[in-house]
Amino acid sequence: MFARAFRVRANTNIKGSDRRKLRSDVAAAFPTLSTEQLAELIPNKEELNVIKIYSHKGEAITVYMNHRNPILFEAEKVLYPTVYTLWVYPDLLPAFATWPPVLQKLAGGADLMLPGVVVPSSGLPQVQRGTLCAVTLLGNRAPVAVGVATMSTEEMLAAGMKGKGFAVLHTHLDHLWEYGDKSSPPTLAPLVTESAAKESAGDEEELQGKEPVSSCSPEPEQHVDIRDLSLRDREPCAELLGQEELRENRAAEPAEDASTEDQQEAEDSRTPQEQMDALFNQCFFHALKCKVKKSDLPLLTSTFLGSHMFSCCPAGKQLDIKKSSYKKFSKFLQCMQHQKILQVKELSKGVESIVEVDWKHPDIKAFAVPEGFSSASAAQDSKSEDREQVYHAPEIIPLYGVSTKMIPLFQESGHRKGSILSSSEVRNIIINYVKSNELVDETNKNFVKVNAILCDCLLDKSEQDEISHLKWDELLSRCLERLQPLHQVTFFGQEPVVRKGNIEPIDISIAQRSSNKKVTIIKNLELYGLDPQCVANTLQQKVQASATITPAPGAKDRVQVQIQGNQIHHLAKMLLEEYQLPRKYIQGLEKAPKLGRKK
Repeated sequence: MFARAFRVRANTNIKGSDRRKLRSDVAAAFPTLSTEQLAELIPNKEELNVIKIYSHKGEAITVYMNHRNPILFEAEKVLYPTVYTLWVYPDLLPAFATWPPVLQKLAGGADLMLPGVVVPSSGLPQVQRGTLCAVTLLGNRAPVAVGVATMSTEEMLAAGMKGKGFAVLHTHLDHLWEYGDKSSPPTLAPLVTESAAKESAGDEEELQGKEPVSSCSPEPEQHVDIRDLSLRDREPCAELLGQEELRENRAAEPAEDASTEDQQEAEDSRTPQEQMDALFNQCFFHALKCKVKKSDLPLLTSTFLGSHMFSCCPAGKQLDIKKSSYKKFSKFLQCMQHQKILQVKELSKGVESIVEVDWKHPDIKAFAVPEGFSSASAAQDSKSEDREQVYHAPEIIPLYGVSTKMIPLFQESGHRKGSILSSSEVRNIIINYVKSNELVDETNKNFVKVNAILCDCLLDKSEQDEISHLKWDELLSRCLERLQPLHQVTFFGQEPVVRKGNIEPIDISIAQRSSNKKVTIIKNLELYGLDPQCVANTLQQKVQASATITPAPGAKDRVQVQIQGNQIHHLAKMLLEEYQLPRKYIQGLEKAPKLGRKK
């Protein structure tokens, strides 16, 4: 439900009467909560917000926020707790355990299949079909997902623990979790029953004198064939243990030629995905140790990847996030953030920046720069390197949302208010509507007859009595004009972000200062993944003029670049040729000084 970005429609404070009604609804939905717990979850005086959102599928959802964290969400008049709430009340829902690598799949939108459910020796919780359940990771009682059981416990066991077990609604690491403070799950010890404790004590006696095979927590008894899961677990286990392997590799001193050959053979035995994960870890720590300085923060994540990590990639190799287990650079940075190496924040909507780095972290201190690199030469290369060459222009796609007035025209195709469509989807819907209702003019197929719905949706009141036919092009253009404008931005290595309205162009203007001096002002660079400080430094070197960064007036969390003189010619060359941004997204290029004339 929250695997992709959602749109916020409204954000208001809850009223006193609504607060009391919510408390009674929560008490009815979750009767195990005590009066004190209800008062703690929904306090009387503390600020509580109600946020109306639309999911990427157009579903209308209500989210309740407390202490800047979503605590509950309501869909189709059913209340669900978030992971933030379940971390405080871990026993609120019946819980089913799974393996840690499965979490990434669930956060990506997958449902929980029964082969991925761990069956403890004490048996599964007894639930019925449609019961709201929590999903935990093996060895930790803190829930990481909320879902609905698709079958009862008896049906699960009768099916041999095969098939879909839970329809997952919300997970740790999804976009609803990202809307909060992005904290990590607490570590809660599993509850041990008396029978389980006796069995574990007996197992310990039997295993005395035997050498343990693994340092991981003991696996409970399972009703499924572990061989079915071995291939799926092998890949994520490398992801979980990769940091420990890297630590050992960094701490090891250079050995003899024979040991080097053994190490190369071990690397060759790894899968391509594991090799790409290791390459990303190497370039990540190399960039932090040799490229990034404290004065560079906050640093756009796209700039960190394109300008710093790419330059640390060894010769003959290439970083490709799609070939790694992370699939998206934002997921890779989340993993690093969980290890307390750095902190990432969304300073402007849809644009993330690195705001803090723990330079004393053991992994950074223990990292050894690979042979062929040195800290001094790497820092010098970073300064002399043309950073803009590795900048990747974002992919911008115009989208359209179904407005209230256009609902009658689109409800026949199964869409409702707030549904997000591309221009080609709108075109196909309109064509199918016209053909299914036989509205093509029989005498001239270039025209479409206007029926009552088209009249109400596309014509103004003054036109309704005059226009009976429309050309195809005019019909489609009128339809697009009356839909709500949206746009989707996809930055390199990150997941798409849908924003309301049309994207603002990069605005270039010339301002007059004292003594008849002119300055060039550039705004909205952040919307296109450009680091204003990086642009200012590059311009300053190219034109040998002073450049400064100042807060953009009227725009929260945005800055503008100001450079002396009319530098639009240099700026146009950099944006169009080096950054390869489309001209339609740049405003003010016509203000460049005419060549051959002195001002």
